Amino acid sequence: FRKFFTTKLHTSEQTDILLHGVSSDVMTQILGYVYFRKMDIHSDNVRQVLVAADYLCIPSVTKLCCDFIKEEIDAENCIDIMQFARFYFCADLETEAGRFVLRHFVVVSQQNEEVLELAAQELQAIIESDELNVKYEEDVWECVLRWINHDPDNRKGHIADLLDGIRLGLLDEQFFLETVSKHPYVTENDGCRPLISETVAFLRYSQMMKKEGKEIVTPRIARPRIPQYNLFAIGGTRGGKPTDVIEAYDARADRWSVVETVDSIGPRAEHGTAVVGFDIYVIGGTDGFECLSSCRCFNAVTKTCREVASMHERRRKLSVAVLRGAVYAMGGHHGHSDLGSAERYDCTTNQWSFIASMNTGRRSASAAVLNEKIYVAGGFNGYDKLNLVEVYDPDTDQWTYVAPMLSRRPLFSCVEFHGCLYVLGGHPRRSGELITEKYDPAGNTWTEIPAMNFYSCDLNAEVNDDTIFVIGCYYETDTISDDSYDDKEHKWF
Repeated sequence: FRKFFTTKLHTSEQTDILLHGVSSDVMTQILGYVYFRKMDIHSDNVRQVLVAADYLCIPSVTKLCCDFIKEEIDAENCIDIMQFARFYFCADLETEAGRFVLRHFVVVSQQNEEVLELAAQELQAIIESDELNVKYEEDVWECVLRWINHDPDNRKGHIADLLDGIRLGLLDEQFFLETVSKHPYVTENDGCRPLISETVAFLRYSQMMKKEGKEIVTPRIARPRIPQYNLFAIGGTRGGKPTDVIEAYDARADRWSVVETVDSIGPRAEHGTAVVGFDIYVIGGTDGFECLSSCRCFNAVTKTCREVASMHERRRKLSVAVLRGAVYAMGGHHGHSDLGSAERYDCTTNQWSFIASMNTGRRSASAAVLNEKIYVAGGFNGYDKLNLVEVYDPDTDQWTYVAPMLSRRPLFSCVEFHGCLYVLGGHPRRSGELITEKYDPAGNTWTEIPAMNFYSCDLNAEVNDDTIFVIGCYYETDTISDDSYDDKEHKWF
């Protein structure tokens, strides 16, 4: 921009410069930034401002525009933004839009009309990515069909290359044999035959290995995609003693594995865990000898652990929640009595501070965040098992009772799922007394839902891949099991 007026290439001094393709409104924004560092960027002008900033070589304005557009990415515009960013060499914006496409592929592939205008090579790059977030490979097949059907005469010749991007070995066997392998696009293209034959052979091989109880060697066509989310099981008891073992669960591959960490969290049981970004905070609990106030932070990416500030009170069997980036620790037992106190941890300052105490002191309760508030339910107060539920409003620093649960229970798990709270498991087991239930905040009501396939106490529940996963131990046999709930089908599996 400066060089327009300072260059020596002009034969005489120039005070008027004609900028082709830059409107007066956009130029006003540019000048406002150049002289006053102020700009009014909004959805209607951000692309024009970015194009002008790129033309005038003002990278700081380009970055401001890119940051604004990143916040605007959704299922309807992600592909358009990805292509726009690529044209103007905005690498970070292109990467962010591309990640959105991969993470929200099912919605994008079904609702975004711009998918139909992608080049074959671009569509192939998307569907063959290990980071494509799909629970069912059938969704990838449907996307390929939708793209080809948009212009079948010119596109059906790409079926072999696109089929190679689908993990055919992960398709339902009946769906593959009856729908995919017999589709006219596939049967009429000789290039598909080797891939179809390889998949049929793998399906037969995997059935044989399963019958014989042998491990299956996974080929490329059945390699699970990288999960967008993992479940971590941290610490607990093993052989009756606290352990420091960390395990991770891949929902797509249905597989648990021990995480090799750089540092140890230290043996710990009856603790709380909270996730902030890639950090998992391990809070309080017991090491088998004493009740702890100490906290450790495990980073899921670097696999390292570090000590962070300790709580003001020792707590075991506490309830933990994360709200607005802060970690909350509530209730628990400190060796002599049940606690009603609660405290909040600021991850940026590494400090704990007390908040208002709960109305009821309790241990072995469970907490979850719903509608920007923290709900603490059930537990034990030293005398009785509780069905009391109270909610914390961080804006007023107050606890308020809401409708009690249908069953009294400690040692259970409460999780937010699709705008409701789900309460699972607990103690004791008595027929007709302890049920699985959910809370609807709109009506302040609890209703019964289908029971889990196994009864469990001391369990944990988390939402992963739009499904509730429950990890716990059988009440009768003390053996570990896991279960998952799909609220669309209203059943556990």
